[in-house]
Amino acid sequence: MSWGWPWGSRVAPDVSIVVVSKDSGGDLPVSLASAVAQRGAACEVLQVDNASADASREAAAAFGGAVRLLALPENRGYAAAMNAGIEASSGRYVLALNPDCRLEPDFAAVLTRRLDAGGAADVGSASGRLYRAEGPGLARTSVLDSAGIRFTASGRHFDRGAGESAGGLYESEEEIAGCSGAAGFYRRSALESARIATGYFDADFFLYREDADLAWRLRKLGWRCLYVPSAVAAHRRRNTPERRRQMSALANLHSVKNRFLLRINNQTAREFWTTAIPTLSRDAVVLAACATVERSSLPAFSWLWRNRKRLREKRREIQAKVAARREAP
Repeated sequence: MSWGWPWGSRVAPDVSIVVVSKDSGGDLPVSLASAVAQRGAACEVLQVDNASADASREAAAAFGGAVRLLALPENRGYAAAMNAGIEASSGRYVLALNPDCRLEPDFAAVLTRRLDAGGAADVGSASGRLYRAEGPGLARTSVLDSAGIRFTASGRHFDRGAGESAGGLYESEEEIAGCSGAAGFYRRSALESARIATGYFDADFFLYREDADLAWRLRKLGWRCLYVPSAVAAHRRRNTPERRRQMSALANLHSVKNRFLLRINNQTAREFWTTAIPTLSRDAVVLAACATVERSSLPAFSWLWRNRKRLREKRREIQAKVAARREAP
């Protein structure tokens, strides 16, 4: 088999598949193999490693040069590492792939054809049909992992179908709010339009919820997102609401911080006041939990306070982008 994209070619690939790793050596051989085995679309594959302590950096070498390795000197977080990979890539589309996600061989081709089709010029991102994966080979189960992101009226976000039996659910193409970062497919021009001082993905998020933030920003900029169920992948989801107490303290801290950062970046005053009662009620629950059973997440609030001036400036930057997009002919 011939692996990957010929790096020496002057022709840009259709899709840049960017995988961010952090101590992901167990799953990388499977996810990278599924990336380089894509057919029907010209793909380049980049692995961006966040200073892993395991054998993650050695995984790329197994593919004979078909996977380009970008080794970061320190852990910059998922969002910043993904930004580095996007900047180092050249495809018309970007597929942000988690190291614990396995693509079916035509995943990239299905989404490329759909977004290249007539009437899709304003489609900035797309989601495939993601199933839960299990075992060392990331075998696909019959349980859904994500059929795209949905937002509630108060700004919370969930993966549609997560944890549900897949039979009969979400089998038709439709417009959705955003795509899961486990295998998010983005038009490069949409990413460029949404880029802010902290990157395509907001590096302030570090990890967790950065996909929802980008989805919200893209939507406000007028880009649509499509759910295309014929593009299939399998994802081993480690962090879920019901497993919160088993998640790392770092992940929980950023989850709390990013809950508020998501709204600071994107929510209008009208959206806030329209949903103030459920929003503030949920905030009170989060604050109470951090003050009692999850005190390791309390630094999230001091981080938000210390960075309040910079966050206000970033909010103004995002609002200016949205206003300029609406005024454009």
